[in-house]
Amino acid sequence: MSKISAHLPSSITPFSVISQIARRIRIVPLVVLLISTVPAWFLTEAIAHKVVRAYTARVDLAIDRLPDENYETILTRGEAAARAAAQRSFDQDILVTDVSIIVSVQNYGSIAPVLTLEVTRPQWRSRPDAQSWATYFKTARSLLFFENNSNRVPAASGVSTPK
Repeated sequence: MSKISAHLPSSITPFSVISQIARRIRIVPLVVLLISTVPAWFLTEAIAHKVVRAYTARVDLAIDRLPDENYETILTRGEAAARAAAQRSFDQDILVTDVSIIVSVQNYGSIAPVLTLEVTRPQWRSRPDAQSWATYFKTARSLLFFENNSNRVPAASGVSTPK
């Protein structure tokens, strides 16, 4: 009961032809991929916005009190120094978008910040005035011993000289 049948040639394409077609199919996308990357890169560079690297310039200024100078005069000198530092920071580097300046004063060994100046480049262009953008510290006057008698040297605390 076994049946013997003869195999007839089929209409299936031989493997060698399939492998040649497959090789061409693999090469065509590879060539298209390689050729299209350069124009795609140029297109994205032309359309995309450039990354701007901007930053804040930070400056710390220290001012020494001059003899017979009162607190208001020191504030005026501090504002002038802060104004010059802000202008210098914007002039030196075009990537600076913000400036942050702290002005400290030294008076007989005591050091305290008296003002900060924080300003952006557009604000500074519209009004280059240190007083407009400065923040003053109220307690600096007492920390620097500028009380009612502004020329008085603070007494040493609990230190006596031997006789």
